[in-house]
This record gives sequence, structure tokens and C-alpha cells, in this order.
Amino acid sequence: MTEIHTPRLLLRRWHEIDDLHPLAEIHSQPEVMRFLGDGSVLDADATAGRIEEWEEEWDDEGFGVFAVELLGSGELAGAVGLTVPQGLPEYAHEVAVTWLLGRQFWGQGYASEAAQATLEYALQDRGLERIVALTKSADEASANVVRKLGMTFEKEITRPAAGPSDAEDTLRVHAIDLTEYEA
Repeated sequence: MTEIHTPRLLLRRWHEIDDLHPLAEIHSQPEVMRFLGDGSVLDADATAGRIEEWEEEWDDEGFGVFAVELLGSGELAGAVGLTVPQGLPEYAHEVAVTWLLGRQFWGQGYASEAAQATLEYALQDRGLERIVALTKSADEASANVVRKLGMTFEKEITRPAAGPSDAEDTLRVHAIDLTEYEA
């Protein structure tokens, strides 16, 4: 079982029963979800589906999204990990670092700490050559995390609407490769 320990966090695989309620609580927070997907909150069923998708990606790709647990309390703070971007054909061959934390965990450096550990795992342990981060242009908090990771801005792209109630999004693409990471 893949686990990563940082000074304050445990990044681990999902415990579907134990993690479902705390993650559903995070997914129900509109301010947390506003920059993810179409910005909609997710209910418990959709959250269970998301955990299942993440676990399937672990099985299929050998990497995936970790549960982020606080070492001091054992509390689930959110999710961080690696995923293949969906709905963006030009990035279907890329691996992206992604993160999501409950509102009460913002502003404490957890996202940067977890994302940095995930980036190190991707480039050094998994042997991936390049990692991207896709952030919505208005998401300044994620832009700060990207800067702390040392990722370089590449370009802005438009993500097409996923459905009739969805709108196009402008995404910023940042990337880092193994040589930049080691420098």
C-alpha cells in the first residue's frame, strides 16, 4: 500500500467507509468546489463515485489521488494526487497533480506540503518525466501552490463545456519536468 508521510500529513489510499462522510462534507462546501469541474457541490453518492474512480485509477495507472490525513488528529483534510486530465484531448497523455482541501484547512500550508510530496513521488519514485497542473484562471490560492511547487506557466487553454449547464473554462497550464525539479 502506497503511503507518504510529511511532517504534518499522511497521504494514503482511500478507506471507502471511513473516508466517505468526511469527504462528502468537504464536497458539500460551495467555496471548496467552485474551481473544480463545473463548480457544483457533490452529494454522498457522487463522493462515493469519486473515491471509486480514484481507486480505479490507482489500479489502472499505478498512481492516483491520495486521502490527506492530519497526523496529529487523524482527521481527513482532503485529497491530493496524480490524475490523467479528463475532457482535454491534448493533455490525455499527461499526468496532473491535483489537490482539494476542506475550507477549515485552508491557509495552513497543507495543500503545498501535500502537493510537494506528491510531486516528489511522481518524479522520483514513479519515474514520471513531467507533471502538469491545471488551474482555473481565477483560482489564486491554487496559483500560489503552483508557484511554491516551482512549476512554470506554459499557456492558457479553454476547457470545453462538459454539458448543457456547464460553461467553458479558461485554464492555466503549468508544468515541471524532472530536470527542472532536480535543479
